[in-house]
Amino acid sequence: MPAIAADADHGADLARRWCATCHLVEGAQKQANADVLSFTEIAAKTDFTPEKVAFFLLDPHPKMPNFPLSRTEAADIAAYIGSLRK
Repeated sequence: MPAIAADADHGADLARRWCATCHLVEGAQKQANADVLSFTEIAAKTDFTPEKVAFFLLDPHPKMPNFPLSRTEAADIAAYIGSLRK
């Protein structure tokens, strides 16, 4: 059975709902926490991979809220962040 590709559009919806409280997730957003990286900055990291971000989202660090994301949702958010890479 082939793997289902991550859905960046769904990831953008999830990011606006779950992540925009702290992160700048899109250009039109007016407010975010200045102490955390924007999604564009995360995407620009030289060691960025969607897989690494998805894994991180499933096992968040202490400063990040523990959102009950499924593997598919984490992959979708990571695909959205990857779509911001220039």
